Amino acid sequence: MQEILKNIYERRAVRKYKDMPVPNDLIDILLDAGRMAPSAMNHQPWKFYVLTNAKKIHTFSKEIAHLAIKEIKQYGIKELAKMTLSHFHLSTMIDFLQNEDHIFYGAPVVIFITTPKADEWGALDVGMCAQNIMLAAKAMGLDTCPVGFGRYVTDTPDYFYLNIPDTEQVHLAVIAGYGNEQPEPHERMENNAVYL
Repeated sequence: MQEILKNIYERRAVRKYKDMPVPNDLIDILLDAGRMAPSAMNHQPWKFYVLTNAKKIHTFSKEIAHLAIKEIKQYGIKELAKMTLSHFHLSTMIDFLQNEDHIFYGAPVVIFITTPKADEWGALDVGMCAQNIMLAAKAMGLDTCPVGFGRYVTDTPDYFYLNIPDTEQVHLAVIAGYGNEQPEPHERMENNAVYL
């Protein structure tokens, strides 16, 4: 029991990775952990598209970053200024601008998680699945980061490479690898529980 709590409290979103491949048998364990997540009516709607080709990861990262910048520009100056006023968003924006790989951070593994487009509970199911993957990774000495911008892969010129059918929707990407940083925990709100 203590190990589970330890993983929950020590897991961090890591954005710096060592240049070391992750063995396929460890990736398989991560996917199995994801498959053990609960899902609405036990539909287990997720599918995993695992990318380990460093050149392709870098290509997708550049293409998605280009789309993300377009999206950010659409916010307008006022909204962008409001968004960056918080410390979290400001540090994220600085990290985005300074990092060579703005989306997948040089991670050796990218897992795109999809569900059928018509699945109304798909996003919730993917969230639980991704959390299982990230906690399992932490237990095996790997680090991870959920990447919301991963869903923009569908609009990239190289999307065809993933062979994802039109009937599926990419909800999230989870990157994994051997971390090369130890981020400090962010402060947590504690006044958000109501006992009745």
